[in-house]
Amino acid sequence: MEKQTNGIHHISAIVGHPQENVDFYAGVLGLRLVKRTINFDDPGTYHLYFGDEGGEPGTIITFFPWAGARQGVIGDGQVGVTSYAVPKGAMAFWEKRLEKFHVLFTKTKRFDEEYLAFDDPHGLHLEIVERGAGAINTWTFGGVKPEVAIKGFGGATLYSSRPDKTADLLENVMGLERLRKEGDLIRFQSSGDIGNIIDLRAVPAERGRMGVGTVHHIAWRAADDSDQLEWQQHIAANGYGVTPVRDRNYFNAVYFREHGEILFEIATDPPGFAHDESAETMGEQLMLPAQYEQHREQLKRTLIPIQVRELN
Repeated sequence: MEKQTNGIHHISAIVGHPQENVDFYAGVLGLRLVKRTINFDDPGTYHLYFGDEGGEPGTIITFFPWAGARQGVIGDGQVGVTSYAVPKGAMAFWEKRLEKFHVLFTKTKRFDEEYLAFDDPHGLHLEIVERGAGAINTWTFGGVKPEVAIKGFGGATLYSSRPDKTADLLENVMGLERLRKEGDLIRFQSSGDIGNIIDLRAVPAERGRMGVGTVHHIAWRAADDSDQLEWQQHIAANGYGVTPVRDRNYFNAVYFREHGEILFEIATDPPGFAHDESAETMGEQLMLPAQYEQHREQLKRTLIPIQVRELN
């Protein structure tokens, strides 16, 4: 069986105070909070989803915010850097915007592309890169208009404890094309037009430690439930232990840890985020899966209040 993913479905990370998280990703980066729900495995905390106006696969970054939790260490066994794609000609806008909100950044270049590199308030490594591919994000918020708005993921840089094994997985199991090597990075490309560029650090370094400011997992796209079951069989046939399908309400998921210790997920594109609230009102209310609805009032007392607000 030959399979080929379109690229990144979503990336999930651990952060600190939820209002700081909302202020940065909505207030500074101009993303839409498309869903506020809870961590299904730890219902005492939020699971927040940010993306483009429609919450399309390839644009979604999700967060488990734990105020006061231990700081993590970014290193091997994790996504080291998350890249965002913006339209051609938008970089000057983003330099000025990051300066306005006192976000320190550096300019870097690799594989003939210019990047703005910076950290979010909780230590996650982020980048912005101009790309022509990918649909324009029609969401407007806080002075970020469609002509400069983040379209979705440009890709990610993976830090692996066994880069040779991770490279083999990306190319021969996930179906990405190996493009070329530059310095200690190997570049791969998937078939999609967004969330499609993966850089792999070819030399192992220090092992990461999970905590605030680290990526928990990276999810890859499956077209639908049938495609996901094929992926589940395909991953198992290549010697990886893969979980049963888990219903995450907005997609179905299977998980496996690759040999470089990075947690991978295969997530279905449907049903998406508008099936339990309208496309116009996504992200405005706390949405709970049926098994937690009876605990709504208790959860509302437990969760730290948050609001999406424009920043000065």
